[in-house]
Amino acid sequence: MDAKWTKKNGVSFYGYKNHVKGDKKSKLITKYKVTDASVHDSQVLEDLLETTDKHEELFADSAYSGEPISEVLEGKEVINKIHEKGFKNKPLTEEQKKRNKEKSRIRVRVEHIFGFVENSMNGSYIKSIGIVRATGIIGMMNITYNMFRYIQLCDLQGIGVSIR
Repeated sequence: MDAKWTKKNGVSFYGYKNHVKGDKKSKLITKYKVTDASVHDSQVLEDLLETTDKHEELFADSAYSGEPISEVLEGKEVINKIHEKGFKNKPLTEEQKKRNKEKSRIRVRVEHIFGFVENSMNGSYIKSIGIVRATGIIGMMNITYNMFRYIQLCDLQGIGVSIR
């Protein structure tokens, strides 16, 4: 009932979108918001930011660039590490490309979250009616991802975890 259509790379999608904020060190999901599919990622950014993000760096792709997002980040005193964007008659300089490459090393960690959900959890397709139910199901998917990630982190640190 609350789901909407959107188009990405010429392919139409109907449903909901899982917007997440991930920790750059642990790759754990720290906060999320569910919207209909037509909502652009940048429109949810302010909802995902918290007072604890003050003086922290925000890494995101160039879809988050622009004056409105810059104002939100300045207002919340968050350090802007968003990819710089080239324009039709003003391509990126070599220095900007170099900075973007460095930012990508951190930003890709959040992309790993979505890659794990798609590849190891059989995707993020849900069959429910209404955004309230979709939020609950997607929340459980995010918790499940965090549990898998926690086990990976324990294995990396040599901490044995048993699941009964």
